Amino acid sequence: MDAEIESAYALAARKFDIELKLLIEGIYHLYHYDFRDYALASLRRRMKGALVHLNCETLSQLQDRVLREPELFHTLLDHLTVQVSEMFRDPSYFRAIREQVVPLLRTYPSLKIWVAGCSAGEEAYSLAILLREEGLLARSLIYATDINPRILERAEAGIYPIDRIAGFTVQHRESGAKTSLSDYYTAAYGRAIFDKSLREHIVFSDHSLATDSVFAEVQFVSCRNVLIYFDRPLQDRAVGLFRDSLCRHGFLGLGSKESLRFSGQSAAFAGFVPPEKIYQKVAQT
Repeated sequence: MDAEIESAYALAARKFDIELKLLIEGIYHLYHYDFRDYALASLRRRMKGALVHLNCETLSQLQDRVLREPELFHTLLDHLTVQVSEMFRDPSYFRAIREQVVPLLRTYPSLKIWVAGCSAGEEAYSLAILLREEGLLARSLIYATDINPRILERAEAGIYPIDRIAGFTVQHRESGAKTSLSDYYTAAYGRAIFDKSLREHIVFSDHSLATDSVFAEVQFVSCRNVLIYFDRPLQDRAVGLFRDSLCRHGFLGLGSKESLRFSGQSAAFAGFVPPEKIYQKVAQT
């Protein structure tokens, strides 16, 4: 009996994966969003949540609805994309930028920074605040990109629930802050609205690491906790975009659980602050 149950579970899992691949393929051909090289385990987990939220019993039923109801796709996109972030997440990462990367960034007459997979904008605003504290924001432009247009609208608004601010404040202070986080937002009606002067230095834009190309030369790329959701070929493609975007000796920051160790692009980078997963582009021979 145990063998029969195990066999039934295995068959159900195979059917689920087949339906999942068909759904992802349909999304790619109809809506031109490419999730085909996203990590399968992550897609399974996200789609199981989507089935519950959208009241569908099977992925085939969800596929039928998504291909016929364009407005439903945008709801599904919220499940497919990563929307979890915090301001000054992993404060030691931002402290390393402040203490070890910023002194070199000061040597450039103007700065361009790319936050890839910006989600609701928390990291982009964190970097804007850090650059202001270091006297660099006036000559800086931050490109904050994501594939989800609805979350980009939220990011551009720069509005966050007030109950998140206490945690943001602690992490800002631990990052080596030279000011108070409260200097950068106005609280009203249970929300914190970040200062317009920060948003003036941030360009929020739609960009896919799976299908789009390099759009600017930058001195620093921060792509944190995004590559972990990709399969190896897509990871290599994304890091290749970062390499091509970075200027000579530019910097790349990854998430705490990410690494270039096994990347096909690893030869293009050297560890700069290895504990914080900050790399520097090296000259190619």
